[in-house]
Amino acid sequence: MMSSTSVLAAGLPCHPNLNATLSSPTPTNTSNSKDGDNLVMKVDGFKWRLVIAYDGTRYAGWQYQSSPPTIQRYVEKALMVATQLERKDLHLVGASRTDKGVHAWGQVAHFITPFNYDRIERIHAALNGTLPEDIRVREISPVVPEFHARFSAQRKVYHYRIYNDTFMDPFQRHNAYHSAHKLNPAVMREAAKYFIGKHDFSAFVNVSQKERVRDPVKDIFRCDLVQKGALLQLEVEGSGFLYRQVRNMVALLLQIGREAVPPDIVPKILATRDRRQLAKYALLAPPQGLCLMTVKYNEDHLQLPSGSPNTSFGRHYTINSCKVPFY
Repeated sequence: MMSSTSVLAAGLPCHPNLNATLSSPTPTNTSNSKDGDNLVMKVDGFKWRLVIAYDGTRYAGWQYQSSPPTIQRYVEKALMVATQLERKDLHLVGASRTDKGVHAWGQVAHFITPFNYDRIERIHAALNGTLPEDIRVREISPVVPEFHARFSAQRKVYHYRIYNDTFMDPFQRHNAYHSAHKLNPAVMREAAKYFIGKHDFSAFVNVSQKERVRDPVKDIFRCDLVQKGALLQLEVEGSGFLYRQVRNMVALLLQIGREAVPPDIVPKILATRDRRQLAKYALLAPPQGLCLMTVKYNEDHLQLPSGSPNTSFGRHYTINSCKVPFY
């Protein structure tokens, strides 16, 4: 049987009552409010931040559901294997509930354990060894109790990729939208500038008439169109985004790029605050072009707690000596 000292050295989970050298659990308080369908309860324990990349092609979005498969379901399943905890005890919360077919390079989530880790490289490797190959944990780090993946987010950055050529590059078919119509990047850039600033984006959200958007006013800090050969990439940074807001923005920019409508249609539709007005000009852009790139937080929330392990970015494997002789 392993002693508690050998468990600690191996970087395996150490329960505080089994190892006196570890600090007792720091109270981790989260609000008693609904995050999607999950009630986030007050719990005591250690809080951990994940940065996750995924190809969303095969998945029905981030938010947990048993069928069809979602990203959260697979991440929770991997965490249950690595930590030996039940799903209800992990309290996994994502920063953004990406939609079906949408990708991420910088999705952020947090989970909670009742025990600390001396090193987290091993659990990092275990997670990526359990997850499907189209989902990867890029980083794991301990965070302060006040950190919340969703509610602490200050800004989010999304990219939408459009492949503008007569035929689609087969190597980009899963992460870009193909537009065979010749687009005018100059008028698209002109139109994109109208999105910058604080606006009511009610006209760009997909909800039923019976539903109400609690906070339709969002602050867009940057909305740039970058051209790389046949690839056009819309880069949007904002305080937050409504359901399918970016894809609706892209849909209108595509119509402007085709020169079907003028750039100044953007402020006119914004002013209506009516989704039906946008529907007269543009349909929703498909999901495969959209990628969540970054979620930004206040630096105070990203400070490593006292006595915690360092951030894990994964590890490289090396060969100590070559066993194959050279002749």
